[in-house]
Amino acid sequence: MRIEGSEFGKITIDGRTYEHDVIIRLSGDVEKRRKKLSKRQYGTSHTISKVEAKFIFEKGCEVVIVGTGHQGNVQLSPEARDYFEKKHCNVILQPTPEAIRTFKQSKAHKIGLIHITC
Repeated sequence: MRIEGSEFGKITIDGRTYEHDVIIRLSGDVEKRRKKLSKRQYGTSHTISKVEAKFIFEKGCEVVIVGTGHQGNVQLSPEARDYFEKKHCNVILQPTPEAIRTFKQSKAHKIGLIHITC
């Protein structure tokens, strides 16, 4: 699995361009982020809810790397932060371009959540 690049509104992984937020699973599979899981609770997808955190997490994950958007708007809710802590899973929140670099360099068992706009 290779992240080739990202610009505002899209990300290219393994030659395929996605025009929506993505989750990169432990297996390397890429899927569409289910923003509605957080939007229902907070009215925005910029705050990750506990429900969405449960959807993101997989057994064996050591770290979740969150691309918070090109302007860094995405954050964890306190409940989501607590959930990941209870699972002994670190979370790294960085603006999307930095998060992509971190994801590429990390040797940990990791999941990526990449927000491609703001």
